Amino acid sequence: MYDNVGPQPGMRQPPNAAPNPFGNSFYGASSGFIKGGLGAYGEKILGSSSEYVQSNISRYFSDPQYYFQVNDQYVKNKLKVVLFPFLHRGHWTRISEPVGGRLSYKPPIDDINAPDLYIPFMAFGTYLVLAGLSLGLHGK
Repeated sequence: MYDNVGPQPGMRQPPNAAPNPFGNSFYGASSGFIKGGLGAYGEKILGSSSEYVQSNISRYFSDPQYYFQVNDQYVKNKLKVVLFPFLHRGHWTRISEPVGGRLSYKPPIDDINAPDLYIPFMAFGTYLVLAGLSLGLHGK
């Protein structure tokens, strides 16, 4: 009934492979299926997402300096809003202004609700310094 336990015709086994009593029954079917069917499907998904990222990256990061326009007062106020949001009195929307016939938003230095990258980068840097100090003190 199961006479075809050994290697199939046309298939090679690696020279160092241990003999498999069940043969290599999944080798031929799965490799073609993965390379052909799933490979094309994955390429379609990844291709469309990379096109989306490439087309929209200039929209969000055309001026990275915008996200770093902060001062000491902004950082104090932003940390107060992040840590104690129930104390925030006022609006939660961003302040917009017309510039050159189109609507744009004020930079973080002028608007507490504007997104910034200064605080996340400084938090990550602080984490790295504290983790390094902690690991150094423990001798790791």
